[in-house]
Amino acid sequence: MTTDVLTLLTEGLRSLTAGHLLMMAVGGLLIYLAIAKGYEPMLLIPIGAGAILANIPLSGLPEEEGLLGLLYAVGIATELFPLLIFIGIGAMTDFGPLLENPKMVLIGAAGQFGIFGTLLVALVLGFDLNEAASIGIIGAVDGPTSIYVSSQLAPHLLAPIAVAAYSYMSLVPIIQPPIMRALTTRQERLVRMPYTSRPVSKLTRILFPIAVTLAAGLLVPMAAPLIGMLMFGNLLRESGVVDRLVDAASNEVANVTTLFLGLAIGSTMVAERFLRLDTLLILVLGIVAFALDTAAGLLFGKLLYAVTRGRFNPLIGAAGISAFPMAARVVQRVGQEEDFDNFLLMHAMGANTAGQIASALAGGIVLALVSGVG
Repeated sequence: MTTDVLTLLTEGLRSLTAGHLLMMAVGGLLIYLAIAKGYEPMLLIPIGAGAILANIPLSGLPEEEGLLGLLYAVGIATELFPLLIFIGIGAMTDFGPLLENPKMVLIGAAGQFGIFGTLLVALVLGFDLNEAASIGIIGAVDGPTSIYVSSQLAPHLLAPIAVAAYSYMSLVPIIQPPIMRALTTRQERLVRMPYTSRPVSKLTRILFPIAVTLAAGLLVPMAAPLIGMLMFGNLLRESGVVDRLVDAASNEVANVTTLFLGLAIGSTMVAERFLRLDTLLILVLGIVAFALDTAAGLLFGKLLYAVTRGRFNPLIGAAGISAFPMAARVVQRVGQEEDFDNFLLMHAMGANTAGQIASALAGGIVLALVSGVG
């Protein structure tokens, strides 16, 4: 009897493998980076905790009937969590700087080049089309979009793609500045762009999310869920009559969804599925996608610099990615390194909000292209 009890109590320990221990260490590392370094703590702490829980042998947590498995089935497999997050993002986003300077839409479009460039690189490395498209979407530098696309096209790669997307989002202030300095000259970085605020009427602010939803939905129907939820959240904000819904979308709903989303992502980081060569390649390709996005935005900024005869600061191009508002703040910081009195933030915010819209559109385009080829 005593032997049976001891066997039962030690079964979990005997089932523990080096892979489980390594993934628990990875989960611990994510928690450390979130707490000690402040890297996306809202997501990395739940992801890290989910990874630790999922690798406890015989716990049943990541199985279909387990808690983590249920969270995945309800929120990830159905794409519910990413869409709820987008409502919160829309409720927190002010598209005013973009409406005051609509040409920043071009910067947002240029900032998505890395998605398609990385897709081609992934195909060359041997990933199939669905996998390559899911990996390329890391270049959106937008966690919810990455999860939404990969959960449909390559759910078996969701864990490394989600971890890469959110980790690199948190590393924007580290990754972008060297690329910005390498691709621009000091003369270009010194360009001042005086900001003249143009009043945007309330009617325009209300019509904008409706018009974007209709245009994007009709042109790229597969982007309608992402764009629709983003713009719905923004419509709540701009209507000015549903403050309670805005508060709920940007606080309670966003926070609860983020918590469950992180745990669900962490639950997919089981050693047997995560510890593969593909995972390392995905993490590397994520950096490639990020770098290509930043470089494409900067090069387009340099084109605008030439077209405007030196009146456009190319640094603004780096804000065309979706990492809002971190990318805009990085542009401001790098610009002030050369000239402390140079204020680029509002211009960069316009490009950054354009990048949010463009990343959601890019996700829909990728889904449409892959479905068309399939």
